[in-house]
Amino acid sequence: MTQDTTKQDHLLYDREGKPTHDRPWIFRTYAGHTNVRASNALYRQNLAQGQTGLSIAFDLPTQCGYDADHPLARSEVGKVGVPINSLDDMHALFEEIPLEQMNTSMTINGTSMWLLALYIALARERGVDVSALRGTTQNDLVKEYLARGTYIFPPDAHFRIIAEMYEYCLHHLPQWNAANICSYHLQEAGATPAQEIAFALSTALGVLDILQERGQVDKPQFDQIVGRISFFVNAGIRFVEEMCKMRAFSELWDELTKDRYDVQDARLRRFRYGVQVNSLGLTEQQPENNAWRILIEALGVTLSRNARCRALQLPAWNEALSLPRPWDQQWSLRLQQILAYETDLLEYPDLFDGSPVVQSKTNALKEEALREIERIRGMGGVHAAIHSGYMKSALVRSMSERISRVQRGEQVVVGVNRWTDALPSPLLGDQDSGIFKVDKDAAHETLELLNQTRKKRDPARAEAALQALQDAARSGANMMEASIECALARVTTGEWAGALREIFGEYRAATGIEGQTLSLEEQRILPLRKRLEDLAQKLGHRPRMLVGKPGLDGHSNGAEMIAVTARYIGFDVIYAGIRLTPDEIVQSAVEESADLIGLSVLSGSHIELTEQLMQGLQEAGAADAIPVVMGGILPHDDHETLRTLGVRAIFTPADGDLITIFDTILHILEASA
Repeated sequence: MTQDTTKQDHLLYDREGKPTHDRPWIFRTYAGHTNVRASNALYRQNLAQGQTGLSIAFDLPTQCGYDADHPLARSEVGKVGVPINSLDDMHALFEEIPLEQMNTSMTINGTSMWLLALYIALARERGVDVSALRGTTQNDLVKEYLARGTYIFPPDAHFRIIAEMYEYCLHHLPQWNAANICSYHLQEAGATPAQEIAFALSTALGVLDILQERGQVDKPQFDQIVGRISFFVNAGIRFVEEMCKMRAFSELWDELTKDRYDVQDARLRRFRYGVQVNSLGLTEQQPENNAWRILIEALGVTLSRNARCRALQLPAWNEALSLPRPWDQQWSLRLQQILAYETDLLEYPDLFDGSPVVQSKTNALKEEALREIERIRGMGGVHAAIHSGYMKSALVRSMSERISRVQRGEQVVVGVNRWTDALPSPLLGDQDSGIFKVDKDAAHETLELLNQTRKKRDPARAEAALQALQDAARSGANMMEASIECALARVTTGEWAGALREIFGEYRAATGIEGQTLSLEEQRILPLRKRLEDLAQKLGHRPRMLVGKPGLDGHSNGAEMIAVTARYIGFDVIYAGIRLTPDEIVQSAVEESADLIGLSVLSGSHIELTEQLMQGLQEAGAADAIPVVMGGILPHDDHETLRTLGVRAIFTPADGDLITIFDTILHILEASA
């Protein structure tokens, strides 16, 4: 028995050999909406209900570095998280919440340094010792380039920001995780378990390699940074495989940090991770079934003590329909509390040690993941694998294969491709139909607070702070203190990001759709291809479909699958990726003679974005010539409004059959030809 194993056993058994109780994980719900006042009330309510940590969702303008009054932000304020424009917003967001007692997780990436600077500035103005702050900034830009889209700067600049945050936290915030390597969104984008392990560990190794190359920390300090690397993973429905994935993750991280970086302290090599269980598998059809999916997925990251998560947040049963309501979040929280406190799960050592099945699967995942890690390393590391488009293409390919299996019925999804007939769900019977809706007037409060901040601040101090930030960016100096001074000077989110955009520029990641294909039922595809060829004869060219992602929403999986399917059937496809204004989509559609526009919107801004796009088509004289269809998280109560605006067809997650979707699209084009 090794020394490390002996130490581990001391944690599992007392002196009499009886099993010790494991401590409960941190209970979180991912929350934030509308404005800072509403989110503060929600946080205090959740904490009173027994939540033990905060997990903050920021709105898309905050994530992408825009003020709430920016043209790109106007339809997105408060839709998928809380808007933060300045330190004044942070004061309101954390009112009556003691920072020194919180473990605060911020799902923030492109503006991670800014939000940490705001949090530190808030502590300073409150008189809180910043060394007592505990929590995490997600700060994983690789998965943003690959899956979620809230990046701003090119990879080199973003990796520099991550490194500087680690170096700063090492000396000032020793309990803060400067980055949280996030494989959650990789699985959402189609990653297999081995890809999720390999891509996440390659990202972590890339960060550590950069910290070594910078030479700003000595060996003991570097080892401490290794101990502050944390992970945020996904737990899917195949819970045995997911549990083995977590054991493989844990074992590989221990081995890689010991062998590659000579970290001798086993505590600093510990794989520390939090979880949100899979939202990709939640269905709009028969949404009550999602409660059981969430429970089963939670078991995959809690049953195995040696690979048990240290923080867990669960989605709500209705997240395929809309943002969850407070009651929905309470229900998910109660599931965690029952699992931790009513069952005997935490009373025993690992239940699966010695299982040949579990060990065999764990070893197989390790071997496959290691091959992928070495492949990425051979390319020159994670930087090169991003620039070449390799990682993005691999994810799109995996998602295409998954969709193909679901479409062919080989991968069963209850209520979607089997047992589709069901009684109406009583959970949808409330007056609000089980759907949370953001108050449209709530954005006015955000804009008013932003205007007040600009009026009350010292303009000279704000200008000087921004200049110091740019000077640090140019010189290579650490930008954290300059960012904190920007926060204290009431610089805004858009101003901070805009100052660095001038230095670093902006970045557009690869779409990953080139060369991808699907495997669908040929007997159903062939009639579509024949109709498309007939349509091409009438039009005098192959039909052109523009797939557009308007607004700041970066979740592009659905748009990518539509683009890949359209090409598979025979369309010419125009797809420029994420974060386009409605005017840019209109301009592209007109200039490239698109025959149809397909919009993908998941951020709750579908009505405002549709209004802007339709107005643009009208002004371009193309409203009658280019029909528009739309897919995404689109509540049924809004469908009539969308049709009145001119949307010809609406597809939600319930419309999972790709062939039926394109049958409808072809009918629209045939009627217009």
